[in-house]
Amino acid sequence: MSVDIRRGEDRFRTQSDWLDSHHSFSFGRYYDPANVGFGLLMVHNDEVVAPGTGFDTHPHQDLEIVTWVLRGALVHQDSEGHSGIVYPGLAQRMSAGSGIQHSEKNDAGEPVRYIQMWVRPDEVDLVPSYQQAEVGESLAAGELVPIASGLPEHATTTAIRINQRAAGLYAARLAPGQAIHLPRAPYVHLFVALGTISLEGAGDLGTADAARLIAADGQRVTAGPEGAEVLVWELRS
Repeated sequence: MSVDIRRGEDRFRTQSDWLDSHHSFSFGRYYDPANVGFGLLMVHNDEVVAPGTGFDTHPHQDLEIVTWVLRGALVHQDSEGHSGIVYPGLAQRMSAGSGIQHSEKNDAGEPVRYIQMWVRPDEVDLVPSYQQAEVGESLAAGELVPIASGLPEHATTTAIRINQRAAGLYAARLAPGQAIHLPRAPYVHLFVALGTISLEGAGDLGTADAARLIAADGQRVTAGPEGAEVLVWELRS
């Protein structure tokens, strides 16, 4: 088992008068051949969008795009006629498939912070689709909860479905001192969205820090004195 700690302040950053985006992997004009993804996870952007602004309509193809809002609200519209408002506790998935165009706007009076993640699908040229689901209440127990998954064992859970049978995304909201165990998997990506944690065998991580685990063996994650919210990808290839 190996653990690679990535500190939040070391990420690539795109900044403008309306957007502050931090990229865990190569993205846009930032390219590092040694950091183009982790397993099936291709993009993991931590974004803050100013009020009254956002991403205009733009295209995607052959991607499973998952959005998790941490603060504020994000308005989604796409060329397939889907629309929705994404807010904390609501998971969103857009399957770009053979081609889709969408926009993401912040129509509220406060900045919105969200994590957008891209995973490679099982198949190309799928019919584009969209799904969102309330999962916030499930997080109250302080456990690792599947929120977006294609893993077969999650088919009967409340997780939204992605078209990738070897990937699943979990979230956990932990009270101070509360602990969870990471999945046992070939690849596990742990991201501290809020608060602080201690990762067994690796030490302390703060908000926006991440750990990339290869041959993960169920390591223990313990929330710090202010509690924590974490996002965890289980990647079997």
